[in-house]
Amino acid sequence: MFDYLHRLLPGILLCTVITVAATLLEAVEVHFLGEPYLESLVLAILFGVAIRTVWKPEPKWIPGIAFCAKFVLECAIVMLGALVSAATIFALGPGLILGIVFVVLITIGTSYPICRLLGLTQRLSILIACGNSICGNSAIAAIAPVIGAENDEIASSISFTAVLGVVVVLGLPLLMPILHLSLTQYGVLAGLTVYAVPQVVAATLPVGALSNQVGTLIKLVRVLMLGPVVLCLSLVSSLWRRPGDNRPNRVTRLRDMVPWFIAGFVCLIVIRSLGLIPHNVLPTVTETATQLTSIAMAGLGLGVELRAIAHTGMRVTLAVTASLIVLGIMSYALICVVGVNGQ
Repeated sequence: MFDYLHRLLPGILLCTVITVAATLLEAVEVHFLGEPYLESLVLAILFGVAIRTVWKPEPKWIPGIAFCAKFVLECAIVMLGALVSAATIFALGPGLILGIVFVVLITIGTSYPICRLLGLTQRLSILIACGNSICGNSAIAAIAPVIGAENDEIASSISFTAVLGVVVVLGLPLLMPILHLSLTQYGVLAGLTVYAVPQVVAATLPVGALSNQVGTLIKLVRVLMLGPVVLCLSLVSSLWRRPGDNRPNRVTRLRDMVPWFIAGFVCLIVIRSLGLIPHNVLPTVTETATQLTSIAMAGLGLGVELRAIAHTGMRVTLAVTASLIVLGIMSYALICVVGVNGQ
């Protein structure tokens, strides 16, 4: 056990140092710009890619880097379950809840063929479609190990999605007067289209407190779609790998098809819904999950070949943009169909 930890230590320390640097740069952004336009997890993967471009890690670094890119990432995904409760979901009402599910599924179903038509690989197409439709970087990070995505595909999808996410945060408020949206309607639109919870806050708080509350609530329910989508992809992936294989027993197959971190994700939702997680602990959980994800992103970045990203750059940009446009249209349609009003 000690020998195993000793082998992991160099790579873990390297990823941690990169994360600390990314966190400090995010703090600099907040100090001078008022908000983090590039979050620490995005900066971590960019730093990792930059380091990997000029330096190829020696074998002693590899085990720890791989540990961060996989296990640490899975632990962060589990912790996201603590941010959503059943009460939060039911507060929206059945019409809006079903609408959120419908928007996410239709956007995934539309974005995936768009990505494929642009010549992207199957795995990269899935990452972009699910990342745009659910919760950006977190969805990409959760889905990547399930479909066996390469580091290049993960870094490419996260990098371009992150850049476009900043554009959305800056540009979304401009749509409020154009579309004649109320504060409630704008909150719904932001919650359905903006990638990360902090970005929802950045896009809604300047508009009004009501928009911020509605947008954050919608966003948390949208994050909840991550569990079912990852589970479905896991089931499909497992069946696809072993067509016609009826020999394994059902218990073994179910265990193989359901990733442990998705089971943990659902368990934490249940625990949160039962009121067993104090509210004053949630900010710590959120911050810990963010830092663990940043460490994992540093690990992913250190395994990326920059030339592979550059090769698909324009196509990925077009795919992400087209997917986001579809998401925006579907979100506005939901506001009109469900009849979201309010102030």
